[in-house]
Parts: sequence; C-alpha cells; structure tokens
Amino acid sequence: MKCSENAAERRIIARSPRRLQRTLRSPHRRSDTHNVSSAAAEAPKIATKTVVVADDTAFVRDRFKTALERAGHKAISVSSGSELIARVKADLSTIDLVVVDLRLPHGHGVNLVRALRNIDLKKPPIVVFSGTIASAAEVRELAALNVGGYVNEYTSLQHILPSLAPHLFPGDVNRRTGPRVVLGIPIAYRFGNTIAAAVTLNISRGGVAVRTTNPLEKGITVKARFRMPMGKKDIDVESKVAWSDRRVGMGLEFAGLGEEDRGVIAEYVDSHFFSNRKA
Repeated sequence: MKCSENAAERRIIARSPRRLQRTLRSPHRRSDTHNVSSAAAEAPKIATKTVVVADDTAFVRDRFKTALERAGHKAISVSSGSELIARVKADLSTIDLVVVDLRLPHGHGVNLVRALRNIDLKKPPIVVFSGTIASAAEVRELAALNVGGYVNEYTSLQHILPSLAPHLFPGDVNRRTGPRVVLGIPIAYRFGNTIAAAVTLNISRGGVAVRTTNPLEKGITVKARFRMPMGKKDIDVESKVAWSDRRVGMGLEFAGLGEEDRGVIAEYVDSHFFSNRKA
C-alpha cells in the first residue's frame, strides 16, 4: 500500500502547475526529500476510537463503517433518532464521536442534536452530515449547540477518515467548527529549504486537509501554495500543521490569509456546502 501511495504522490507532482514542477525539479531535490522525511512525524501508536454513525441510508452507514474499521476503529451503526438517543444514553462514556444525519426518522432536525446535548453538554463530539442541513439558520443553531463540524455523506471512501481525523483526535487547534467541503487539487508546501507536493482532501475557510504519506509534525509552520478551481492566480499562505496522522495525511491551519484569497475560498466553500443536500 505504501509504495502505491508514494507512486500516487509522484503522479500528483507531475500534474502540478508548471511553476511548481520547475521548483520541484531543482538540483537540491534529493537532499530536500531527505529533509522532509526527517521532519515528518513518526508513525504514532493511535488509540482505537468508537464512532456512532447515524444515517437512515445503509449505503452511507456501510461506507463510513468500512473506512473506520479499516483504520482500526470501532463503528456503531444506527438508523433512527430514537435508536441514536438510546445508544448515546447507554454508552456515553465509551463513545468518542457521533456522525449524524439530521433527517433521521424520529429525529426532528436540529432538535435531535439538542436532545443529544440534553444528555451531556459537551460529550460526545458531534459531526453533522452536511447534505442533511436545510439552511444557513440551521448552521447557526448547530454552532450554538457546540457541533464540531460537518462531513459530506457521499464523500469518497478514501476521504472519510481524513475528514473525521480532526474530530477523532482533537487538540488545541485542530478541530474545525465551520463548513468543510471535499476538494482535490495539487498543493505545494515549503518547510525551511524543503519543498514537497501533494493533493488536498478538503477545505474550509480556516484550513485545508492534505493527503500525504509523509506528514510533518503538528505545530510546524509551512508556506503553502495552491490554486482554487477556476482561480486566476495561486494562493500563497503561511500555515501551521494542526494535526498529523501518517495513515491519512495532515491538516494545515491558515495564518495571515489575504482578504482577496479569503474571499475566494469562502465563496467556494459556501457555494458547495449545500450542493449535495439530502432530499
């Protein structure tokens, strides 16, 4: 698996913008690659997490369950609001995350999340399937209920774990509370004199998830460059590694994003967030 993933990253480099290709073909590339490896996080010994996946569609439940179990986690599937409430009440102390469809039978939309918060104000962390949100008003209500974030229920199998990683392994800065959408575009990042290229997995107003088999350590500051779909110029932004997991990649938190670039990203996120709304 590792060899095929590295090969995939090499293909990504080949498809990167020409300017990035020229930079990556510099005479110092070999030593730079060594530097990336030495700066990358050691493969961590990650604890198994228990995740409740609540959706009335078997296809969605099964895909999320498969992705989680492949990574060594425990996935519990439920298909109704009443079943979800009962499960959380019974197993509150052992549940690490709930991923929920707001349109579950016996669910009642945002009131379902409110019912979960009546069990406990903070636990378990809750992530909502973005396609089940009906309006921006619901997003504001969910934020007030301390919802941790959103995930597209129809995202590709390989993108599921990276989308959930910030919520499964929360730190001081690695949980995103704003909308996040799937996006796969080339990205280059510089650490010291080292330049590497990879592909993004998803993006929010505040950061981007990167698929790489050689993630940097949490807390490292990098210079990132990418171009949004239909964008007229590259976006250059200083970023900090917010989370790192060798199995899925790393998350970059934007710092000092210019007003114009911030607007381009916000427009893309807002326009795509409701694009897969569940009927």
